[in-house]
Amino acid sequence: MKIQKATQTEFFDKVVTLLNEARKTVVRNINRTMVYTYFEIGRMIVEEQQQGKYRAEYGKQILVELSARLIKEFGRGFSQRNLEQMRQFYLTYSIPQTVSAELAETISSTVLTKSLPIPQTLPEEFAETISETVFRNFDSIPQTPSAESSEINSSTALTNFQSIDFQLSWSHYIKLMRIEDVAERRFYEIEAIANNWSLRELQRQCDSALYQRLALSRDKKAIRTLSEKGHIIEKPEDAIKDPFILEFAGFPESATYSESDLEQKLIDKLEYFLLELGKGFTFVGRQVRFTFDEEHFRVDLVFYNRILQCFVLIDLKLGKLKHQDLGQMQMYVNYYDRYVKLEHENNTIGIVLCQDKNETLVKITLPENNKQIFASKYQTVLPSKEEFKKIINTNLI
Repeated sequence: MKIQKATQTEFFDKVVTLLNEARKTVVRNINRTMVYTYFEIGRMIVEEQQQGKYRAEYGKQILVELSARLIKEFGRGFSQRNLEQMRQFYLTYSIPQTVSAELAETISSTVLTKSLPIPQTLPEEFAETISETVFRNFDSIPQTPSAESSEINSSTALTNFQSIDFQLSWSHYIKLMRIEDVAERRFYEIEAIANNWSLRELQRQCDSALYQRLALSRDKKAIRTLSEKGHIIEKPEDAIKDPFILEFAGFPESATYSESDLEQKLIDKLEYFLLELGKGFTFVGRQVRFTFDEEHFRVDLVFYNRILQCFVLIDLKLGKLKHQDLGQMQMYVNYYDRYVKLEHENNTIGIVLCQDKNETLVKITLPENNKQIFASKYQTVLPSKEEFKKIINTNLI
């Protein structure tokens, strides 16, 4: 009987999993169709306003009247502000994002004069209230789509915009539209898609100036690659940020805390710390002990990077970095390379996270061909993005 019950439980679990996956698929399809339709609404608004020869009062009145009509027809979600965002969405993404600023105006005028196929009807799922219901209740999803919905989902919304591939939610694109720099915006879009970032994760990465921090150690060609391919990790240096931003630990800038306090906070917020570390990191352990000649040593934090296929050791240091800190990390790395890593794995990486460091000290202490030991500063408060931009501009001169 126990075996039969276990088999039934496994069967029930499979059915539940199937239904959960179906719900996720439906929600993704609805979200994607919403984004494409909002893009098209934005195009229609722009062209209608163009017919008024850009008269400000005409354009404003169009939005007011359209908002009132759509709210009456479909409910919430079509305020004047939301319609303005749809208009801006079209203007932002209808222009190829690699063109120069000088060509943008010319291309924009060309794009705006070309008519794209227009959905004839907005399906009811686009009303905000019904969208919220779909998120909450699977049984609220129509079992048989209407003819109008089927037409939009199967042909109009997804095939009429083959040159534009929207893979994120509308909320993601609202956030992305606020980023003025095209290269930076494109980077965050690529990373959000590749890593399945939630809106909160996207917000956090933007606030912590991830793009600027990665750009600091790269030349112009590599910075351009960030905006074309996102963050590609091919060698140890690619996984290093300077500084690391640990604002999620909750320590104010002037707070007094110990290394063990910081370590505990990072463990408590491990999900956030893994997000900050970047792609491919998995947690192995804290205060990992190893022994030789009857002497014990402990590594603060041990991770493994699946992309680089190597261990990553992290040591936390308060205050200013000392050359002894780098020497200690070198010993940790040597031990792991000789006694822990497997033959098919790559050399171990060691990162000393400190509050302050002297670049000259790091260069003199470490070998010239060093590719394993790194020292990075950390900050416990969100930095100013303008500060990062100034540093980048200085480095590129």
